[in-house]
Amino acid sequence: MRHKLDGRKLGRPASHRWSLYRNLVTELFKHEKITTTLPKAKEARGLAEKMITLGKEGSLASRRRALAFIFDGKIVDKVFNIYAPRYKSRSGGYTRVLKLGHREGDNAPMALIEMVE
Repeated sequence: MRHKLDGRKLGRPASHRWSLYRNLVTELFKHEKITTTLPKAKEARGLAEKMITLGKEGSLASRRRALAFIFDGKIVDKVFNIYAPRYKSRSGGYTRVLKLGHREGDNAPMALIEMVE
């Protein structure tokens, strides 16, 4: 039974899945929008919003938690210095997922995930 089990497996082992999430979130913060499959975008959305919430806290402990997930110090600085002030009056919903249709070849549902202005 799958009671109260959350998240998608995406056909990968846990370590590969977390590496994928970290890369998606890092690239989202770097480029402000990325195109990926819909299930990956939906999973990355929650993790990206958690990182922005850490940025809004602004403490040293929250910066270290963000560095433990993102790895790139410049991107963490961007989260804390650009995104956190941008969304300081917003209580959530920092990202948007737009459906793009299906990918030619394997018919996977595609999506655009972007930062809300």
